[in-house]
Amino acid sequence: AAIRETLEESAYHFAPHHLVGIYRWHAPESDTTYLRFAFCGKLTGQEPERALDTGIVRAVWLTPDEIRSNLARHRSPLVLRCLEDYLAGKRYPLDLLVHYD
Repeated sequence: AAIRETLEESAYHFAPHHLVGIYRWHAPESDTTYLRFAFCGKLTGQEPERALDTGIVRAVWLTPDEIRSNLARHRSPLVLRCLEDYLAGKRYPLDLLVHYD
């Protein structure tokens, strides 16, 4: 799913190398609970002419400080938490996740 979503939302091909973390957040205003899986890896290509998912204008690369300075624009507090965990070196093997057909 992470590979597909990265392509659909950014037009970049992504190869995950590690799981950074699994995060749960309950949004009180909508009474919705979110479960986020954060991965780190490598971009392996781009499809610049690919149409992005509805509502997405472009992929933007920001520094950690730029991300921290735009907290009001984040969808949830999980955005910053994932970044901070990545910068702290949190990495888990992908085989921690098991998928059965």
